[in-house]
Amino acid sequence: MSWSRYIRFRDDNGTTRQDEPQIESADELLILLSRGELFAWEISGNDLYKATVTDKKFHVKELLGPLAPADVPILRCVGLNYATHIKELGRTPPPYPSIFIKPSHSVSGWKSSIPIPRIAQEDQMDYEGELAILIGAEGKDIRPADALDYVAGYLVANDLSARAWQRDPKYAGNVPQWCFGKGFDGFAPLGPMIVSHKLGDELTMFVSFPPLLQDSRGGRYSLPVDKVNGTVRQQANTADLVFGVREIIAFASQGATLVKDSVILAGTPGGVILGSVKPKWLVDGDVVQVSISGIGSIRNKMAFL
Repeated sequence: MSWSRYIRFRDDNGTTRQDEPQIESADELLILLSRGELFAWEISGNDLYKATVTDKKFHVKELLGPLAPADVPILRCVGLNYATHIKELGRTPPPYPSIFIKPSHSVSGWKSSIPIPRIAQEDQMDYEGELAILIGAEGKDIRPADALDYVAGYLVANDLSARAWQRDPKYAGNVPQWCFGKGFDGFAPLGPMIVSHKLGDELTMFVSFPPLLQDSRGGRYSLPVDKVNGTVRQQANTADLVFGVREIIAFASQGATLVKDSVILAGTPGGVILGSVKPKWLVDGDVVQVSISGIGSIRNKMAFL
């Protein structure tokens, strides 16, 4: 594929398009959008992963989430994958990546209001800023050395979680309900764009804070800065990872096909509400922003139904 960044948007005619934003860095995306000065080069081709960028240009009237629920067949998520998160929960590192599933209808946009159903509202709503990995080729039993060949790109994600349904015995019983407590509609906002895996080295050119570090287990990745109502709650880098991206992809594909267009959430660092001594859970109207240097920011308002 020849594109470096990918956005989904509506142009001046109201047509929904998927093209390459005309920017030099991730920071420019929302700045130019706010000024009405964001344009995108046409991506030509029926297959995103084999498409080419042309010199035809379109004005971005409205920036949409890069992936709609129908675009994502499944989301695999990794729990307990940052040392700081494991420590704050009083747990020990798992011997292998701890995988759970979010359904496709949990996908939402970079600025979507998140509908919090009544069943998930009372003293339990939490955030988890994460790096998301978009799978660009189908694979099974993938070797760690080959894992990055299956990556199309990266996004920012928030693994929203209803903690009572996830782990409180009064709700979940004796077995944690990770999939149910994290799988409500809209509970996986993604965005604001897809950044190609081939930009790995280039990302350091415009990283300021947090730093983008070399992950010895595969690739360069920045980690979330997570803000709630303007207050920083999470901040980390890849040195804190238990399992790197190569290991995650290799393990998740053992005996199970990784389907093209599926998404993997790589886990969250310390700083979640669940790990607080006196938890102050998300309430109606709270705004959570997750930022990853080199990719951008998503900003979602909690809307209690």
